[in-house]
Amino acid sequence: MQKLLNIVLFGPPGAGKGTQSERVISRYHLTHISTGDLFRKHLGEGTVLGLEAQRYMDHGKLVPDEIVIGMVEEKINSTADTNGFIFDGFPRTVLQAKVLDKLLKLAKGSISVMILLKVPEDELKSRLRLRAKISGRTDDQDEGKIQTRITEYKDKTLPVASYYNQQEKLVTIDGVGSMDEIFSKVCTVLDPLYESS
Repeated sequence: MQKLLNIVLFGPPGAGKGTQSERVISRYHLTHISTGDLFRKHLGEGTVLGLEAQRYMDHGKLVPDEIVIGMVEEKINSTADTNGFIFDGFPRTVLQAKVLDKLLKLAKGSISVMILLKVPEDELKSRLRLRAKISGRTDDQDEGKIQTRITEYKDKTLPVASYYNQQEKLVTIDGVGSMDEIFSKVCTVLDPLYESS
């Protein structure tokens, strides 16, 4: 069995994870696991997990680990014939990262690399405000909610980068620049890993 390329694309709200994910998926033929997509799927289907998640999202809070992990585990276990996974918006806590390691060990191997998109806070806020105008996302329209999400990221999510750094799997990329420039930097990291998989 070939070695799978499993990537965590990481960064604060507005860092450009969704945009870069699409390009990575297209180039390396990976299965996208986005917690946002999983939440929308479960919410659309009216599942218990989806309704629970919505209560937290409406207040700009992180969805509790057990809800998110349940959705991710279901997606991993229901996916066959893939080159690997790209995780977008997950893991958001060290506990989630540890559980993901266990899930992948059972199913698909391990995390190959975490790419952290680093973007200054002022730039994040202006991107989120712009995104609110374009997409109408309610969690991007309220300044208080934006600040809550950024603070939650710093307090609860950023430690995940340290977790992968200890495993020597963390690569930080400057997330400011054109989409093409940033993607080129991402490919510089991923091409050698893909070729060896």
